[in-house]
Amino acid sequence: VLLLENVRFHPGEEKNAADFAQALAANGDLYVNDAFSAAHRAHASTEGLARLLPAYAGEQMRRELDALNAALGAPKRPVLGVVGGSKVSTKLDLLNNLVGRLDALAIGGGMANTFLAAKGVDVGGSLCEHDLGDTARQIMAAAEKAGCELLLPLDVVVATEVAPGADSHVRALDAVGAEEKILDAGPKTLARLIAAMDASATLIWNGPLGVFEVPPFDKATVAAAKHAAGLAKSGGLVAVAGGGDTVAALNAAGCAEDFTFVSTAGGAFLEWMEGKTLPGVAALSQ
Repeated sequence: VLLLENVRFHPGEEKNAADFAQALAANGDLYVNDAFSAAHRAHASTEGLARLLPAYAGEQMRRELDALNAALGAPKRPVLGVVGGSKVSTKLDLLNNLVGRLDALAIGGGMANTFLAAKGVDVGGSLCEHDLGDTARQIMAAAEKAGCELLLPLDVVVATEVAPGADSHVRALDAVGAEEKILDAGPKTLARLIAAMDASATLIWNGPLGVFEVPPFDKATVAAAKHAAGLAKSGGLVAVAGGGDTVAALNAAGCAEDFTFVSTAGGAFLEWMEGKTLPGVAALSQ
């Protein structure tokens, strides 16, 4: 076994320079890529090298691709998606792709506030991209046209500060105060999400439902994760999750090991969910 230094120190790596790829290829007879987390990058070590040697996917790469195919490529239906996180702007491509491929899509986290505001809900002092109201309405219309049920919050948990143990309250959508921030999904929202999981055969999850890093605003994410994990463990649900925040949330809930599969990738997982071709995977396929 020969361990080379991090190839990203070399200027030819990110440029996918042909001479650098050839220099790497001179070190071996076969190429095995086991780095799905870097497969969305067309670099010398992930794409150029695969075209110069007999190329294969490693076992971790195979497990990733098999799991993602089971979740979104050729899934058992009905398929439920859970997408959370802070901003709609970072997940526009993801949302536009998913509404055309899922049976239901639950939106949580700060990005749900943008959708609520687009429907005329006063979200008070919450994180919200008000300038994306038209975009949110377009996504809602696309979901309706595609027959994808969009599950937005029915109630919310609010506080005036984001701090551990902060004084929090459950609010109806029409009762959020001007100074209050929406920081988690409420009990009615959680109950409906759990019911949607019970009615689904496949779940694909990216992003938390609230500010899970700061208790007590982790309750909905933890409860939903534990329920999904229980269904997956009993064989009632194919549950696949990925993305840095998502993995951290599942680990915090202590249930990551019971999911069908938890992706090791961040950007590559997101781009695959967006329906984009991953250069590192395409090079192996060819």
